[in-house]
Amino acid sequence: MQTYLTGTLAGAGSFRCSSCGFHVALQALDQMPECPNCGERHFARASMFDVAEPDQSSLHDDEDAGWLDGVRDGLTEPGQFLAFRDGERVSVLPLLREWTRIGRSLTADIRLDDPTVSRRHALVCHQEDRVRVLDDRSLNGTCVNGERVEWHDLADGDELVVGRYRLHYLDNVRVEAGSPA
Repeated sequence: MQTYLTGTLAGAGSFRCSSCGFHVALQALDQMPECPNCGERHFARASMFDVAEPDQSSLHDDEDAGWLDGVRDGLTEPGQFLAFRDGERVSVLPLLREWTRIGRSLTADIRLDDPTVSRRHALVCHQEDRVRVLDDRSLNGTCVNGERVEWHDLADGDELVVGRYRLHYLDNVRVEAGSPA
């Protein structure tokens, strides 16, 4: 089986990390990245018939959970939000529309520019009584709290994994409404 190293042009397709099995999708001129899950540098071309789930353990270690507490404390307006950190940059995005598109496409409402994210990766549906995430037929899948899902109702504090990104759902409307007065 031919393996591809980080930094090489392997062509378009899906590739699986030789160490943990994490899948990445590449376009024709994308360079092979380091594995977003484990940092490994060797990949093999993946088959659409691969059914092995990637090891998600290193995605969910609490490196620095303090940043999320700071975001929650800084929310002054009631609402539902998605917060994520990319390096030192923290983004907090309010969910104002009925549908919020997450993906690598220029038309995505939340644009995550990384080869591990599909152009149309996931949708967040914001309805009156609930908020849910739906996987939009993405290659790498969408996980909520470490479990791969097709759709899932979100609760305050849930963690969504979209490619290499960890997005946190914050709902300070329902939390405040449920807290004793």
